[in-house]
Amino acid sequence: MRRIIAILLAALMLLSLAACAATAPASDAKTPAQTEPAQTEENRTVVRVGMECAYAPNNWQETTASETNLPIENVPGAYAEGYDVQIARRIADEMGCEPVIVMLAWDGLIEALNQGQIDLIIAGMADTAARREAIYFSDPYHVTQYGIMVNEDSAYVGATSINDFEGASILGQKDTQLDTVIDQMPGVEHLTPVASVPNMISRLQEGTCDGIVVNIENTPSYLQANPDFVVISFENGQGFDLGFVGACVGIRMGDDEMLSSVNAALATIDQPTRDTLWNTAVENQPK
Repeated sequence: MRRIIAILLAALMLLSLAACAATAPASDAKTPAQTEPAQTEENRTVVRVGMECAYAPNNWQETTASETNLPIENVPGAYAEGYDVQIARRIADEMGCEPVIVMLAWDGLIEALNQGQIDLIIAGMADTAARREAIYFSDPYHVTQYGIMVNEDSAYVGATSINDFEGASILGQKDTQLDTVIDQMPGVEHLTPVASVPNMISRLQEGTCDGIVVNIENTPSYLQANPDFVVISFENGQGFDLGFVGACVGIRMGDDEMLSSVNAALATIDQPTRDTLWNTAVENQPK
């Protein structure tokens, strides 16, 4: 009888130990959070930057790697180049991070930022009042002015004010100030905006609009590729009231540390360097 009891007790002890082993976590096991820790200012290794990759000279796509372009993470075999890319590189370098470029449609950039798919928007985006309600903006990294691009034989080629386009059909880019400022032009036909600047240029080439709204600083590149176009700029008081200075970096609302880091990085890029980066982008953009 004692032998049977001893055997039973031993069996119970083995079962108990097995149960403990099954329920207790292994000391070297890693949870997903341990395997892929959330990035903070202290442990950040990459900074994910969203842009269109279709807004030269700010940003565009290339098919061959170079010393200055960066791979587009979500487009295999493609590389991003342009002024915004070089600004992104310098910001990331100052933060001690690797820049990762993510190609997104313009109208999806802010949503992607707020959902955490990207860390920054560097896409020639202006800090308009409406956008400031959704995200933070850095100090400007590029100053801009707007003008109107027309064909060289246009009836509006001699315009000196936005008030001189009465009767014209004017086109802009969807979800940008390049579209909304058209409402400041009295008597024009405000056409339904299109998705990108290349789409706008195509429409002007086709003759389905009289003019398109463009950034004046992009004039050399536009005219190099389209010698039959003319870009009309305006004197102070005769052009558009933009309500902003220029392009800024978009940052997730509430991320004060990131905002501070980006502004500190931008402060290290002096104006001559910015001018050189811009002129290089204009010279090297797709023809």
